[in-house]
Amino acid sequence: MKDGKNNISRRGFLKSSVAAAAVGAGINSPLVKGLVPRAHASGSRPQGEVTSQYTACDMCFNRCGMIARKQNGVIKKLDPNPNCRKSRGMICAKGNAGVQHVYSPDRLKYPLMRKGKRGEGKWERVSWETALDYTAEQLLKIADEYTPCGVMFTPGVDSQSRFVQMFCDVFGSYNYTNHESMCLLSRNRAYLDTFGEVPTGDVLHSKYIIISGSNPMEAIMTPDTIDFIQAKKNGCKIVVLDPRFTKTAAIADEWHQIRPGTDMAFFLALSHVIVKEERFCCPDKTYGYDQFVEHIKDYTPEWAEKECGIPAEDITRIAKEITEAAPRAMVYPGRRSSDYEGSTQIMRSRAIVNVLLDNWDRPGGLMASREVGVSSPDYEIPWIPENPPDRVDAGVVPGLFNHVGSFQIMREAIIRQEPYPVRGWFSFKTNFMQTGANRQKTIRMLENIDFFVNIDIMMTDSAWFADGVLPGNSFLERDDPVHALQGSSACACAFIREPVIDDMFDSRPPLWIIKELAKRMDLEHHFDFTMEEFRQKQVKDLEGALEVMRQDGIYFNPSKAYGIYEGDPMKTLSGIKELYNQRYEQWGIEPMPVYSPPRNPRDDQFRMVVGRPAFFTQSRINNELLTEFMEENTLHMNPEPALKLGLEDGDMVEVESSAGKGRLRLEIDEGIEKQTVYMVTGFGALSPQMSLIYNKGASIAEVLEDERDSICGNMAMHETFVNVRKVS
Repeated sequence: MKDGKNNISRRGFLKSSVAAAAVGAGINSPLVKGLVPRAHASGSRPQGEVTSQYTACDMCFNRCGMIARKQNGVIKKLDPNPNCRKSRGMICAKGNAGVQHVYSPDRLKYPLMRKGKRGEGKWERVSWETALDYTAEQLLKIADEYTPCGVMFTPGVDSQSRFVQMFCDVFGSYNYTNHESMCLLSRNRAYLDTFGEVPTGDVLHSKYIIISGSNPMEAIMTPDTIDFIQAKKNGCKIVVLDPRFTKTAAIADEWHQIRPGTDMAFFLALSHVIVKEERFCCPDKTYGYDQFVEHIKDYTPEWAEKECGIPAEDITRIAKEITEAAPRAMVYPGRRSSDYEGSTQIMRSRAIVNVLLDNWDRPGGLMASREVGVSSPDYEIPWIPENPPDRVDAGVVPGLFNHVGSFQIMREAIIRQEPYPVRGWFSFKTNFMQTGANRQKTIRMLENIDFFVNIDIMMTDSAWFADGVLPGNSFLERDDPVHALQGSSACACAFIREPVIDDMFDSRPPLWIIKELAKRMDLEHHFDFTMEEFRQKQVKDLEGALEVMRQDGIYFNPSKAYGIYEGDPMKTLSGIKELYNQRYEQWGIEPMPVYSPPRNPRDDQFRMVVGRPAFFTQSRINNELLTEFMEENTLHMNPEPALKLGLEDGDMVEVESSAGKGRLRLEIDEGIEKQTVYMVTGFGALSPQMSLIYNKGASIAEVLEDERDSICGNMAMHETFVNVRKVS
């Protein structure tokens, strides 16, 4: 906050956790009455013993270790688990605010069925029996008329999402997609097609790191975000390429304000210098080296300067510096890569620089996946002869991940009802109304959906447009399966969650909901297990692991960190690192990255880029303790174009694209490229029951056009041009 009026100390933040819940709901409200014995609800209750229980955070995908402190049946505080090496014994603001996630007055309290038009907000409270009977009836009706593939399943990032995928499989649908097609598929595709797997960066032990487009100091990733600070203290040089002066740029040794969409030009020129000056010494470890040398001969630093705006002498110098630090050097793989139509090839150009640094499977470079030892229990997937031959989004892009799919392509197919109808939607903990570009197109998709059921903890925008809303419980009320995690050089680890408190209101865990639906659909034999039985199958090869998880909150596998592929082939077609990709050649696309200049906005337009700060994740921001840091989003704009448009800091502006428009305050930002504007995700909610963000700021989903990566179908979030004007 610029005026500092909403600043809050860590001590005050932690003290306010439960207090905020009580103030928001009222001490005599059902929210608080349900937590403490009635006789003491007036505030005279005796202070009971504080008990502690290990758990893991669920406020983002990092799953940092936590200790929940409970008193009188109420979670008072969430502390970091000092045993968790992945999160370095820390938790962030989001983790601290997990208390308010549980005790939010906006929580869904009981099953609801829609009574009016979609989005009208007319609901009827029903029993679980009624809700489950109706949901099972509708899913079976759609399967009977359109085959099981007539239902789309979309689980979010959650330990129990595996059960939604299992339900999708045994129900018989191929049409499964998740948040990853909005997020990191381009990166995954690029690194799989170069190294055979998706690596993590050994940030802590690196001596030189280039970060392009990622913002790990705000879009927190553990342990990387913490390790960047320590690596810098250890003398690591950090170079950031970004159109914005981000928090990550602020800690860097160098920041280069690269033109949006020109990253490949920089990395091809970097490769040109490394190869030309013979700074790479092991061509025998790569496939297609000679073809690559010929391919990049014209991608000189002088050429790249004209494209990306970074001086040729800086490109040459950076190439020399990073190779001198190699193999303890890297181009940081990052996480999110849903930027451009050519993002996979852009990410390939970054991956190839890592090949040239010979940093694979070595300290300070890129790390292969470490052995965790957690198994995935098998289950039988039925053969359904009447099903169509493939997914509804199949065949549109060559590099589609079948286990993830593409929401963008699937949505188009549902709107067209081709190649076959999809008339049902089963969603858990996803909010594509807020995270998927072109929200109006998602609403149009719903015109072809006969039944949409949503499981969530709050009435998100997606739930607001559903036909049935089933209240899921929070991560602090649940038994969860074993969850395996990679933690770079810090660890390979696993954890479980067990309930800290009982289910609040009439909420239920996803597995319970799925089991109850399965009973009604003659599928119960697929889910004939308890959570503990499932866990035992997961750790069948890790004797004593569950006991360690309960004792320490986390299990670490003392697996090999480096040299995992020593003497073994890589998982590419050639068995070695591929500069020239054979699979791409088979698909009929360029086997090596070929640079194409990005489209540029007109003089009266701006390229919209999006991101998130350290205290919000995607659309999970309806939290009183977190919105204190940012009550609504703003539109960042360089002062020079703002002056030309007659705009001042704090003006209300309308930002408009061909997809839609939104209104929000202007924030003058000297650190942003002149034809680029930026706003944070998650605001501008349509659901009045997301009370803290309802009609606050603007939604990226409303403004962004829905382009996609041409190879993997990833939603391309940075291809939208907008106009900006002042409004009253």
